[in-house]
Amino acid sequence: MAIIHNHVDQTRFNHEIVLPYELRLADFSMAMQDVYDFFYDVNTFLLRKGLQRLEDMLRPAILSGILSDMLTASLARRARSLVQNNYFNGHPDLIVQGVYPGNAVRAGSEGVEVKTTRKVGGAVDTHGARDQWLCVFVYAVDSQTEPACDRAPMSFTEVYLGRVQVSDFRRNPRSELGTRTATLHREGIQKLRANWVYKLLG
Repeated sequence: MAIIHNHVDQTRFNHEIVLPYELRLADFSMAMQDVYDFFYDVNTFLLRKGLQRLEDMLRPAILSGILSDMLTASLARRARSLVQNNYFNGHPDLIVQGVYPGNAVRAGSEGVEVKTTRKVGGAVDTHGARDQWLCVFVYAVDSQTEPACDRAPMSFTEVYLGRVQVSDFRRNPRSELGTRTATLHREGIQKLRANWVYKLLG
């Protein structure tokens, strides 16, 4: 059974949204398609070897991290004024070209933070509440269909990009060994959802 090659649905973009930093809807389309093409190539190879698809092999947290890194890198290649933050684990992931020395900053204010999640609606944990442009890609993985070779490919179902503030977050309780995180509260997530870039459904 051949792997399905996923494609971005160009009719699902919000042409009314005003994007920051000279970003274009085409930048998001190409970034998502880059990921789809990669998964198609890798999964075609894995299937020929009798192995599982990549999204079936990886733990959810690892898959989410890989997707975030791939989307950040692809957006940086396509965007007109944004580049990848060269500071390891720096914030935000995408920064404005030439604003910070060496295009590297530990905690900057000019740019876009990129997150991925399987949570419908884009609620995602962050490492701290910040004033920032937050971009959330929501994706879906078919892990139920049997036989596994008939499963639908990983798909991006929603993309949001909004300006949020510290006051839009709630701080999550931390376990004894856990790291403190913050998540947009009800009004904050509504603000983010109002600035939708792409919706595959609805």
